[in-house]
Amino acid sequence: MELDYNSLLLALGVSASCLAVTLVGSWFSRRPETFLLTCSAGLIPIVAGIFTYGAYVDKPRLTLAILTFVLFFIGFSTIWAAGYQFRTRRFSKARALLGSLTGIAASVPAMLAGYDGLAFMGDNIVVTVLLLLTAREYWLSRQEAPAPLYGITALYTLTAISFALCAGVLIWDGKLVLGHAPDNWAEDVSPAICIAGMTGIGALSLALHQWRLAAHHRLQAITDPLTGLLNRRALFDRYGHRPFGPSMAVIVFDIDRFKSVNDQHGHASGDMVLKLFAGELAVGLRASDTVARLGGEEFALVLDNALPGRAEQIAERVRDAFAAREITADGKSFACTVSAGVALGTADGIAFDSVLSTADKALYAAKRNGRNRVEVATYLHAVSPDISRTASCSRPG
Repeated sequence: MELDYNSLLLALGVSASCLAVTLVGSWFSRRPETFLLTCSAGLIPIVAGIFTYGAYVDKPRLTLAILTFVLFFIGFSTIWAAGYQFRTRRFSKARALLGSLTGIAASVPAMLAGYDGLAFMGDNIVVTVLLLLTAREYWLSRQEAPAPLYGITALYTLTAISFALCAGVLIWDGKLVLGHAPDNWAEDVSPAICIAGMTGIGALSLALHQWRLAAHHRLQAITDPLTGLLNRRALFDRYGHRPFGPSMAVIVFDIDRFKSVNDQHGHASGDMVLKLFAGELAVGLRASDTVARLGGEEFALVLDNALPGRAEQIAERVRDAFAAREITADGKSFACTVSAGVALGTADGIAFDSVLSTADKALYAAKRNGRNRVEVATYLHAVSPDISRTASCSRPG
């Protein structure tokens, strides 16, 4: 048995309603992904518009047509804003307002003037443009998760084509006055395409949400929550299997007498010092350089493709800048210093953990030699091997 047009509209409305509820449920599992909530908010007027249009098909009335147009434009403009929100993590009221007002201007005046055919042309053209703009937002984000975003882009584009066909047939017929809802082959095909598109977009949106959720957990696992830097695990994941040649270097920093900062100024001030130093480390870094917090007050900076002497220069710059910084907490000012150990790779390549260990021993030597200084370890003149760090408490602060 073939489905009639109203049955297709009913199926489309139910499908969109279920998708709206599903997106809200997914949003509850991760509230920061507000684009899901915005998508759901956009679907609500679209669902209302679908049922209003179904009523107009049965009994063509001016108020029903105008209400359908307004609901569609608000809904599809909000969907466009949701796509922008996915890409930028910012909701754009301007987009939602611009799309709605443009659509209303393109259709409502014509409908009020009695040119319902012209009004439906404008309606379909504006919805086509809004859907293509939505597809563009996801296309611009495709590097984040190529597979689902390619799919979402394609489905929004396909849905836009269905509305473009409706507009095209109306324009080809050239009837500015219809007296009833448009009735042609494009109108019969469009609901079926929209149902398929809605289902696919919903499934891919949920997959995309899960992908972002997994990516968020992966990022949390490799990020130090206080400073926002990479943690020790991330550093070893990145360099643990990579041989260090002579153009690579590791600098290990340790804030001097950090325990006394916590004792004298409180742990909140200590946390502030750690964050300030993390910011100092990030100044002037290249994309190929990596900075991480190893734990406690110890940090590491890995330099790739470094010219001779660059590691020492960077270590001295960081040491000087941090020592010159005036830190204020609870109305009291104080200063902190930092010691650093530098180790270089070798011509035949050496394991990262060996370079890190050598830099750590050089750091220990800097502590032993008075703190607030930089010591460089090389494999021609290495720090004495009997100097080893057996526990974090064995190093001078």
